Amino acid sequence: MRDSAELRSAAVDDRDAILRSLLDERTVDIVTTGPPLRASRTTEIWTTVVDGQTYICGTPNASQPGVERRPRDWLANLVANPAFVIRLKSSVHVELPARATRVDDPAERRRVLTAPNTEYYRNAVSLEAALAHSPMVRVQFTGDAAWLADAVRSP
Repeated sequence: MRDSAELRSAAVDDRDAILRSLLDERTVDIVTTGPPLRASRTTEIWTTVVDGQTYICGTPNASQPGVERRPRDWLANLVANPAFVIRLKSSVHVELPARATRVDDPAERRRVLTAPNTEYYRNAVSLEAALAHSPMVRVQFTGDAAWLADAVRSP
């Protein structure tokens, strides 16, 4: 991945626009680095903010009905190398450096997956299945995107 100094789009310097995009336009790309060759991988996914904290969640086997649950590549990559990039790509085009922490705590998972803005996951699978198997990471923005940690708490 590139240095954080290179991550900001020269055309985007409006923090309000970046924050609005993160909060309102949930579809983003994440760029992770996976073993064994440390090759970067881009995955389209949703972000969500619950109680002032940014998360990335997925549904178990969302694209593979009837298939035995397998860990997602993006989650395996983030567990192996937590540094990654969130690429906003709708109204704002900017890359935001971040670190991921896998969420395994049952209370935190329940709080996120029962929030009003995560209804999609509960409609895709049962709440019990989502709580047990949905891949989830907590996002900490770093480098020149660190200001977002405070901004998402009080939009």
